[in-house]
Amino acid sequence: MLTILGFAMIATFLVLIMTKKMSPIAALVLIPALFCVAAGKGAHLGDYVIDGVTGLAPTAAMLMFAIVYFGVMIDVGLFDPVVRGILRFCKADPMRVVVGTAALAAIVSLDGDGSTTFMITVSAMYPLYKRLGMSLVVMTGVAAMANGVMNTVPWGGPTARAATALKLDAADIFVPMIPALLVGLLGVLGLAYVLGLRERRRLGALRIADEESAETKETVLVGAGAGAGAGAGGGRLGKRPVGGGAGEADGGDDDGDLLKGLDPNRPTLRPRLYWFNALLTGTLITAMILELLPIPVLFLLGAALALSVNYPRLPDQKARIAAHADNVLNVSGMVFAAAVFTGVLQGTGMIDSMAGRLVDTVPEGLGPHMALVTGVLSLPLTYFMSNDGFYFGVLPVLAEAGAAHGVTPLEMARASLVGQPLHMSSPLVPAVYVLVGMARVEFGDHTRFVVKWAALTCLLILTAGILFGTI
Repeated sequence: MLTILGFAMIATFLVLIMTKKMSPIAALVLIPALFCVAAGKGAHLGDYVIDGVTGLAPTAAMLMFAIVYFGVMIDVGLFDPVVRGILRFCKADPMRVVVGTAALAAIVSLDGDGSTTFMITVSAMYPLYKRLGMSLVVMTGVAAMANGVMNTVPWGGPTARAATALKLDAADIFVPMIPALLVGLLGVLGLAYVLGLRERRRLGALRIADEESAETKETVLVGAGAGAGAGAGGGRLGKRPVGGGAGEADGGDDDGDLLKGLDPNRPTLRPRLYWFNALLTGTLITAMILELLPIPVLFLLGAALALSVNYPRLPDQKARIAAHADNVLNVSGMVFAAAVFTGVLQGTGMIDSMAGRLVDTVPEGLGPHMALVTGVLSLPLTYFMSNDGFYFGVLPVLAEAGAAHGVTPLEMARASLVGQPLHMSSPLVPAVYVLVGMARVEFGDHTRFVVKWAALTCLLILTAGILFGTI
């Protein structure tokens, strides 16, 4: 019964947000509450929610102060050279823009933190997508997949969890998987190239009006250049300026600040403090990788120091905090709402029942191929549950079944990493709300677009791992 209720709850949630019948926050709160009552455990709903909130509170705190920190870094101009460098590479070519998005997300992902990756990537690329009128779900989808592949670095989380759960060395898991993961990353770059060509065909040849700060009309196309919005027949539009030419509508009230991200005269710039801010950011990321302090504490200290040094006057500090309050509230609110979902899943025992049923459905004849089975199961399981739930709850059971048929724990651990490109777009991953929130993309649009491509990337990694003999 719990298994059926668990799958029904997840399916109901996904259908409602993808069809836009409910907002993600409302669905994350109301749907699990209803199913908790249906499971006959409504009296314990409060305990489940408190447990969920307690578990995600450090993540919410980290996101709040991380948004403030990187928001201040954007205000002071730390990432302006990065954006200008990408602009020079992209040359207003949609294909290069999408490939540049994938490359930037992959490089920044080396810090091991998805939220940081998405904040930097969206901050750098959003103005360009807006000015060119490109599909924003292409940006969020490509960034999420690139980060998902790179999330397997030993300090990123999944590899460390797999190593801990099976009592293995993280390097023994990760290093042999590098060739397969590189194939997956190349797959993401190849997909970015194809999606970029679609955007190029939809938009035609473009050029950016260098000094214009007007906005273009926002277009979010889940079809990623399938022809909508390209005019009759989806043909080429020819060369045209981007950034407020004749006949273009304004892009909305809340996008102006982001579209002025490259304005060399904005009053928030602090060019004399550029190297201080660069050193502070580098130190912060290094401290995160080395785990010198908990990440929420690092961002709290970093945000306080960045505000104090760059904006010594109290009114200026208040103004910067207020400027980023919208993002802070949206993201932290989503995280606490997700805590209700995860709290009910775990507290009622739905997640354990679902995992056990999936493991039990594996035919006996597949025993010698448990690594392959684990790789395939990692797609839905890491999408529908947290990494902690999968690696500490399900993987040991799968590994035990594999050991009975001669499959080594190392093979099982490597196979368990396959689902990460899809996992990074799971509604249970707080970082994805940073991504869609900063990009002004509906979570349902992002989900409809990314799931098929992320699943394909996962299967590509799994196939490469088998061919290379690491799985």
